[in-house]
Amino acid sequence: MAIVRVFVGLDYHEESIQVCVLNGEGRILANRNCLNDVEQVRELIGDHGSRARCALEACGGAAEFAHQLLRHRELDVRLAHPGYVRRMKHNPDKSDAEDAFVLADLVRMNYLPEVWLAPQPIRQLRRLTRYRRQLVNERKNHKLRVRALLREERASDAPANAWTKAWLAWARDEAPLGEQGRWVMGRLLAQIEHLSREIVEVEKRLAEAVRDDPLTAALLRQRGVGLVTAATLRAEIGSFTRFKSGKQLARYCGLSPCNASSGKRQADAGLIRAGNDELRTILLEMAHRLAQHDDRWRTMKERMQYRKPMCVIVAAIANRYVRWLYHEMVRCEQPLEAA
Repeated sequence: MAIVRVFVGLDYHEESIQVCVLNGEGRILANRNCLNDVEQVRELIGDHGSRARCALEACGGAAEFAHQLLRHRELDVRLAHPGYVRRMKHNPDKSDAEDAFVLADLVRMNYLPEVWLAPQPIRQLRRLTRYRRQLVNERKNHKLRVRALLREERASDAPANAWTKAWLAWARDEAPLGEQGRWVMGRLLAQIEHLSREIVEVEKRLAEAVRDDPLTAALLRQRGVGLVTAATLRAEIGSFTRFKSGKQLARYCGLSPCNASSGKRQADAGLIRAGNDELRTILLEMAHRLAQHDDRWRTMKERMQYRKPMCVIVAAIANRYVRWLYHEMVRCEQPLEAA
């Protein structure tokens, strides 16, 4: 029996999926909508070929759907970068059938702008690290509301530094606030305390999740890297060997300078706007620590501080550190992959 290879574009939606099947010459064999069900999609593809290379845009739920499709050996599933796919589409019209056709044609011509399909354990770890970041951001917003309330009530005679136990007791019981302001203050401080406890619980679960992971252990051995930083790097980067160079990794982390040169004028325009926000945030925080406590990076900061503002120095340290970290982790990861 001859093997018939087809190329499939999947326009993913929460309740339905548009499936476009092309043959090797680009002729449409099918382009129809079906339920968001792995078996139904697989049967539709199987009606037209015994082997299929599939593409779907990376979006919420697409990775899990792709992982379920990959359980069938006859399917080769790849995730596409939605931004690049949109720019490569020349037709101004927008429809599910057209989007599915574009994906199928790109994967047929081997022009698909792919993104990495992370293994399920990495995706689960990402959910933990991102949940923790959401809690931290929520706690920060509540703290900003507390400070705003104190400013509005002109309560500025605090007996201690902000967020110490003495300061919290003053803000709760002694600050000169009105009746409603006192009630709001109590609610805000209670929510901050609850969020702090929740963050501690998430960090305990993070420690349990990465306890037996050798790559996370290698990250924890690096200076300036703690549990949260190591878990975030592991979750968002996944495998260091999937990058070709430290420069490519730095760009993925959003730490590369944006080039704004023209003619003889050579200039930078800050950091690139693309990149992984989770990684950029945690690496910039780590660069601040390294600039204070590590001799190598402190020397770099001192060498630049008379020519550049501090924000530029920290970004440069983070960029250089990630490139160095890439080579360190690749050396650790390659023996693990070989084993």
